[in-house]
Amino acid sequence: MTAQDRPGVAVVTGAGGGLGGIIATEFLRAGYRVAFTDLRADAAVAAAAAADPTGAASVGVGHDIRDEASFVHVLDHVRETLGEPSVLVNNAGLTLFGKPLEIGSEEFDAGVQLNLGGVFRGCKVFGASFAAQGYGRIVNIASLAGQNGGTASGVHYAAAKGGVLSLTKVFARELGPSGVTVNAIAPGPLDLPVVRESVPEERLREIVAGIPVRTLLSPRFVAQTAVLLASPEALSVTGACWDINGGLNLR
Repeated sequence: MTAQDRPGVAVVTGAGGGLGGIIATEFLRAGYRVAFTDLRADAAVAAAAAADPTGAASVGVGHDIRDEASFVHVLDHVRETLGEPSVLVNNAGLTLFGKPLEIGSEEFDAGVQLNLGGVFRGCKVFGASFAAQGYGRIVNIASLAGQNGGTASGVHYAAAKGGVLSLTKVFARELGPSGVTVNAIAPGPLDLPVVRESVPEERLREIVAGIPVRTLLSPRFVAQTAVLLASPEALSVTGACWDINGGLNLR
């Protein structure tokens, strides 16, 4: 498959590693040209090179989701290197912790600015571009924390991820008439190295025991779901949240 034959251009934020890297790689497998973006430009470049050694279908880009101008820069750079993008996955963010009565106002504001504001800026900048071309797919990575109040994470993270769900509906309604869909995925605890490295073994066993399917969840399945929601056929769904939580939040 040549670059010209590929189905389109996807931009995945926070793709320097972890879930974002897996999502970006899954889009490559599906035949997309893919921009790996990350605050750490070197990590973005390295992740793109590892997934696509020839460099024929990917690019790594430094990107600060706290800055709207950075989204504009990414959009322009991707146009020049890969072509007009039609898919954005708003994945970048940072899981935050802390007790509600101990988190300061500045810390709360910074957490929301990062985990919610970044999604807003991505939907705004790329949504306008997609609407102008009459087609696009936006997938926002939310979290179970935004649905259950963040039983393990901090209030700033849970509040921001809850906001991502509302933001998804707002932009879905706004962009739908222009052929652009906006959906969210809300994962529960994922089987990622960062989870196994940062959570004490005993606590991890407790977490797994509390998941009805009794296992950490598949990050590749999250990635495959993002690819599905980005397909042309996915016009049938917008403003929705797809739960991937192993039964932790039944609704």
